[in-house]
Amino acid sequence: MSYLCLGPISAGKTLLLTCLQNQDSVTFTSHSVPSVGTNLFTIRIPPMVIDEKEVNAKPSPRKRDVVQVREVGGCLAPIWRDYLNKPVDRVIYVVDTSNLCQISAAGVLLYSMLAEPRLQKTKFLLVLSKMDLAYRQMRNEALLMLQMEKFKKQIPQDITIVEFSAINKEGIDAIYDWLGAL
Repeated sequence: MSYLCLGPISAGKTLLLTCLQNQDSVTFTSHSVPSVGTNLFTIRIPPMVIDEKEVNAKPSPRKRDVVQVREVGGCLAPIWRDYLNKPVDRVIYVVDTSNLCQISAAGVLLYSMLAEPRLQKTKFLLVLSKMDLAYRQMRNEALLMLQMEKFKKQIPQDITIVEFSAINKEGIDAIYDWLGAL
């Protein structure tokens, strides 16, 4: 399977993928430099922990143990389409929710990818990053600015939305589930 991680400059793509590789490597003092090119991340998906006391435990949706994700820097947005010459099965799209000025631009880039004919059967994961820096209402404002409800009705792609914080690891299990699902 082919995975791409896209998003505008400084959206948190590298930090997200670094955290998925090793949760302990990201702390409050962690930072990364915006990617100028591409990076390839190999992510080991941990087994799902199910509480034995839970009577109605669902079987693990994680069918994969390891995935490789190619991060393409936000400064390369004009040539993202060049990375679609080989089939892409899944796209992780990262938006910085703490930067209201960037959300609209991120939406334009997202819509251009959703409109791409080669991605019509691709599954998308929309990651609302830096949730530890944003106030709780920011999620709703971000989704309104991205007009997700409107676009979910008009696009053929399956889009999953996850709130994520690399600092407190909010949303990391949902991302692992999405990465590990068939």
